[in-house]
Amino acid sequence: MVKDFTLEKYEQFLKSAIDAGYHLTSFQDYLDNGFEKVLILRHDVDKKPQNSLKTAQLQHQLGVKGTYYFRAVPKSFDVEIIKQIADLGHEIGYHYEDLSICKGDEIKAIQHFEKWLNKLRKFYPVKTICMHGSPTSKWDNRKLWENYNYQDFGIVAEPYFDVDFNKVFYITDTGRKWDGHKVSVRDKVASTFNLSFHSTNELIAAFEHKKMPNQILQNIHPQRWTDNRAAWTQELVTQNIKNTIKKAIFVKK
Repeated sequence: MVKDFTLEKYEQFLKSAIDAGYHLTSFQDYLDNGFEKVLILRHDVDKKPQNSLKTAQLQHQLGVKGTYYFRAVPKSFDVEIIKQIADLGHEIGYHYEDLSICKGDEIKAIQHFEKWLNKLRKFYPVKTICMHGSPTSKWDNRKLWENYNYQDFGIVAEPYFDVDFNKVFYITDTGRKWDGHKVSVRDKVASTFNLSFHSTNELIAAFEHKKMPNQILQNIHPQRWTDNRAAWTQELVTQNIKNTIKKAIFVKK
């Protein structure tokens, strides 16, 4: 049996959604077209951008596209990979964490936001952004928009503000599991959906048996998805340690 969180397993997941009649696409494309039966493919490129290139290539081979949100840090912001993913037809967005980086200074944070947004726009006409959870930081990056408006920077949407999660079912691999809300500091949403999945196999089975909602937003962190045995094991061990720490310190029970 194929291990979970491998590219092979992710391909099975995508194909199960395609076979179930879902339109797999980017966040911006969803906003522009409002597909009735859709799986929005969101990717947070927290680190190991080469892994994101592999998922982008896989999706391109399947004839689908997604959105890749890059952080303003060296372990994410790889110019050559950003170009390659954009050239494959995927959407590029900004995975902002400016309030955390600037330690709560809103003026510095908004200047930092504009600077890095413009850097990304050298490679793609960025129209959507998404916050980075920054779990070890006391600052919630979304609070930057309490006194500023991202629409003033030509941004049309941010998932945590502009998606009705009572209509769009949200699934995320935060914590290296699909039911990781107990170890998530900020990557969670309020929703009336009463559905829970632990493994990718459970999601695949739900697609196959037509038990998934018509509109779904998938968020994965491609750093977690690899066919390399050593890298897969390292990610498993590292994530288990992180989950233990977050349960003990950061996540309110």
